[in-house]
Amino acid sequence: MAGYKETPRQKMIAMMYLVLYALLALNVSKQVLDAFLVVNESVESTNESLSEKIASTYNRFEQQYQLNPDKVGPYWEKSKVVKTKSDEMLQYLNHLKLKLIEVSEKKDSAFVVKNYYFDSLVTDVYHPTKMIKKKFLNLNSVPTKDRYNDVTNYLIGVGNSKKGEAYRLSKRMTDLRTTMLHFMNLPDSSTKVGLITNFLGDKKIIYRNADHQKQDWENHNFYYTILAADITLTNKIISEVKMAEFDAMKYLYSSVTEKDYKFDNVAAKVIPKSTYVLKGGKYEAEVLVAAYDTKTNPNVRVLAGTDSITDKNLKNARLIKGKGGLVKLVFPANKEGNHKYAGIIEMVDPKTNQIAHYNFNANYTVAPPSLTVAPLKMNVFYIGVENPVSITSPGLAEQQIKPQITAGKLYRKGKNWMVKIDNRVPGNKVYVSAVAKIDGKQVLLGKSEFRVKRVPDPIAEVAGQTNGKIDKNILLAAGAIIPDMKDFEFDLYFTVTSYTFATILNGDWIPKSIRGNRFTPEMINIIRKAKHKQKFFFENIVAKGPDGTVRSLNPISLEIK
Repeated sequence: MAGYKETPRQKMIAMMYLVLYALLALNVSKQVLDAFLVVNESVESTNESLSEKIASTYNRFEQQYQLNPDKVGPYWEKSKVVKTKSDEMLQYLNHLKLKLIEVSEKKDSAFVVKNYYFDSLVTDVYHPTKMIKKKFLNLNSVPTKDRYNDVTNYLIGVGNSKKGEAYRLSKRMTDLRTTMLHFMNLPDSSTKVGLITNFLGDKKIIYRNADHQKQDWENHNFYYTILAADITLTNKIISEVKMAEFDAMKYLYSSVTEKDYKFDNVAAKVIPKSTYVLKGGKYEAEVLVAAYDTKTNPNVRVLAGTDSITDKNLKNARLIKGKGGLVKLVFPANKEGNHKYAGIIEMVDPKTNQIAHYNFNANYTVAPPSLTVAPLKMNVFYIGVENPVSITSPGLAEQQIKPQITAGKLYRKGKNWMVKIDNRVPGNKVYVSAVAKIDGKQVLLGKSEFRVKRVPDPIAEVAGQTNGKIDKNILLAAGAIIPDMKDFEFDLYFTVTSYTFATILNGDWIPKSIRGNRFTPEMINIIRKAKHKQKFFFENIVAKGPDGTVRSLNPISLEIK
């Protein structure tokens, strides 16, 4: 799909994918399906390798920015936008894989993650000395990996509505492709970046099925393809996203090459760990000699409360001996407010062999402890679902913050914290607080109050409708009542436990009590024999939510066209 230069390994995987994709259009054997799983694993392995390459480039970019922020700054800011856009797309694609399995298995996300994902310790690509826990999909363990009906309906939609998720995916791919091309100063028609769907520049791309009928990109890739194929294709798109990010990052990095970082003089640099320090903690910074021999051992004289070192105040300055070209400064942070200091670096000039002085100054802020707890989806906590929150404290690393909640559970999941409340709480309020260990002492950072509400009622639908006219075949194809959470940020499911199905036959009112949400064979037979303008009623719909509550949902009234 992409026109960028691929490694032999990537070309081999792409070729295997195309061959197996074609075979899947036939009545494939178990051996072919197993081979497809192998291809999926290879694509995932390639994606991990791409992540390492991206991280390596990003780290080098950041190092050069620290050395020369004025020169590298504009390109560095662009690279951060590239990373943000790529991370957003990758988060969406990983969620899409989870959603496809939920739809195919008819299970919620918690069940899918617990049964079909596994935890693995891997090296943090941005911090190679650290290990982090990541979740990986075990596609081979998914029972419905060879089925296609439910995922096709989810990805393509009903009829020609073009409201399936594949159309949203296509738009996001096009938007990201446009962004990456913009940062690389390439035209929309360029094949340097993949993520190509229905257009290449102004040129429309025509796809054709086995009968040589025209198709759009969405139907060509996702119409009646099995779950295993959909997951593998999604991983292939992840590869293209990562490759686009890598190419854009390389382009920006090459715009300011490492060989340009030359200095014709010596300048002092102050690199603080943080300029925002909690009261009771310490301010720490490194003073290094940029572009100079690291085998030198400079001395630093530093004085707090001044903007510069002069002949008059030099005698009051504190002497700190350096090692390896740098000096570590440590100031106690006992008083709140803004603080400043100045100093000079003393070292031997290799040209004159005389002591040379290089001045520096900096400032920092000492602040009292504070805590910020910000819900990421809604401004309340909903019962029975995972409520993501961001918990931060200025000047503190995430690992230092130890949060707690007055009711429910508070736990880490990925990059965010999750709040899970299973039952109603007194006053419908909970409090989130946090402590941190600062210089050996436990410090209370603060407390935030949140309202607790139950999840709103879903809208009961059949084939996406609550009333009106409907084609008989669409009604038969729907086969069930689906509760839909309209305009609700959380991914959760209500389960229909019972309902009443009714119609009028020969002037008689015919009601049927049904368990579950599916159409029974008797119902399907009645619908199949339905006549023009015959009405069907779905009433007394009862559903159970993730919070354990039982809800009575809206009735549905449909008329056969």
